Amino acid sequence: MHVHIRPRRRRFSRLSVVFLLLAALFGGTFLPAQAAGKPDRGHGESPGLRSGVNRVDLKGWAKQQLKADRARHDRARGKGKAKVGSRARGAVTSATTASTLARAVGRQAALAAPAAVGPAEPSTLVLYDTAGPYGHLGELYAMATANLAGHFGSVTAKPVSQYTAGMVDAHTATVYIGSTYYCCDVPDAIPAAFYQDAFTTTKPVTWMGANIWNMANAVGVAPFGQKYGWDPTSSYYEDGGSVGTVTQVTYKGQTLTRKVPAGQDGGVLRPNVLTGAGYPQVTRVAEGLDSSNGHTFGWAVRSSNLTYIGEIPFSYVSESDRIIVFEDLLFDALAPDTTERHRAIVRLEDISPNSEPSELREIADYLYEEQIPYGINVIPVYSDPNGTYNNGVPETVKLTDRPELVETLEYMLDRGAVLMNHGYTHQYGNAANPYNGVSGDDFEFYTAHVDAADSVIYDGPVPGDSAAFAQGRVDSALAEFAAAGLPRPDLWTTPHYAGSATDYQVFSSNYSARLERSLYFAGTLSGASSDPNRFIGQFFPYVVRDVYGTKVIPENIGNYEPEAYNNHPPRLPADLIASAKANLAVRDGFASFFYHPYFPVEPLRETVEGIKALGYTFVSPASV
Repeated sequence: MHVHIRPRRRRFSRLSVVFLLLAALFGGTFLPAQAAGKPDRGHGESPGLRSGVNRVDLKGWAKQQLKADRARHDRARGKGKAKVGSRARGAVTSATTASTLARAVGRQAALAAPAAVGPAEPSTLVLYDTAGPYGHLGELYAMATANLAGHFGSVTAKPVSQYTAGMVDAHTATVYIGSTYYCCDVPDAIPAAFYQDAFTTTKPVTWMGANIWNMANAVGVAPFGQKYGWDPTSSYYEDGGSVGTVTQVTYKGQTLTRKVPAGQDGGVLRPNVLTGAGYPQVTRVAEGLDSSNGHTFGWAVRSSNLTYIGEIPFSYVSESDRIIVFEDLLFDALAPDTTERHRAIVRLEDISPNSEPSELREIADYLYEEQIPYGINVIPVYSDPNGTYNNGVPETVKLTDRPELVETLEYMLDRGAVLMNHGYTHQYGNAANPYNGVSGDDFEFYTAHVDAADSVIYDGPVPGDSAAFAQGRVDSALAEFAAAGLPRPDLWTTPHYAGSATDYQVFSSNYSARLERSLYFAGTLSGASSDPNRFIGQFFPYVVRDVYGTKVIPENIGNYEPEAYNNHPPRLPADLIASAKANLAVRDGFASFFYHPYFPVEPLRETVEGIKALGYTFVSPASV
């Protein structure tokens, strides 16, 4: 057991946003001020935010989706018991529908401008829903998709209702996100041209979630089955009258998790694969398991140019989640010749003028001995405005006040470290935001509070948030680095991974890249004003160019945290290694994590050795 020179204060861990605002993102308990003596250091920012949406009623969305799906199922069962005998009439109806569709597409094509020659780099068309009471979900999911596609090249994202003929063939690949179930009180908003183009193109089309049955009805159920080998019109979200409990997805030898809270699961479509002569093979790209009955099914299936995923996997995402399947499948559509490669990144977190040089040197020596490059996230000014850890006496410490620490940072830079900027003070004013106002514990660019359930709730941008405010914090931070004689950091990590869209734009203009998880706000794609706290949180398995236009370096497996906190269990080296193993399914992906240097070296050593044993190569965050 490593013995520290001074006792440790309990610092609160990095909040976690689980899709749908699993509102228990973070939670914490206010601690009393310390007694006289040296401050006790805490566990800093922990698992970081998990992918998720904030201020969206996914429970209501799931209920509506299943209600609509049952209505579709009931109509199909009530259409008569002719079964095989009705096939011929169905074929005639399908042919008639297809003919009408072709005429509609022709009219649209005549009005459309000629398609431009596509760019040399891969280009992705992301189409999303905006109709219905949950239409606001579409833009959030589209941003998450566009961010991932930004790894490969250019991205065009637009509401599917704005589709015009020829767009599919003008791009390398298309992704449609079916978040609005078009049925009943919500009329189909998908243009006929998209159904036809998706059916006739040879370009890759990935379809997630709802409305694939509407495409089959539009182009003809029989032609759809003949081309793709399955029938969406007889495929449903429920198996035996229930969505079941789909708890895992298997892909490329990796078992991935699926953890959706009871009552909030909209289900996973179970494709009805057609059998018999003449139907093409349908490949189960990824296999789902319903643990309630042991049934397995194609969670993602592929035939011809169509890859279908039976749900939208951006909800309730963790570091070993089934979203990994979609993240890798994009290579098939956009960069199929990519060579298998697995890299790892480690960064040391929450280093401030209050950090212990001896602890930093111990970890630096270990990483240097192992020839592992790494990032060091530095907060240039430590602030405890209420004296929370200083016997009630306010305390501010700058880098220039700690020459020994600055010398240690230079020592680390000489031995493989890359200097990164982690905010200015990593706290906001003297208010609890949400804990105590102390650097490293609190948010700097966002406000939050702890609710009665011990969860941290996001409240919105800090008062006075603006481009000028964010730039002022950045300028002050860079001035402190310069005053201490340290190089200008080129990489940035937002404190607690939370800022407004305006803040992210400022960070983008000052640094070459961010290394972090991020929030993406409604209105970013549409330009429409919206709830300033409606967002999707996301992390990545590879470097992306996100919808803010910023290069984002991944952090996707979290961090070491030996104690339970904020409704989160401990996260030990074995957990980080397991997440790294799951991410081996991404053919050119990362295992990127962070570590607080006030912890002993041994858990870091165990994590690094476990990740290396999986075949990952550690690289500098400045090299990707």
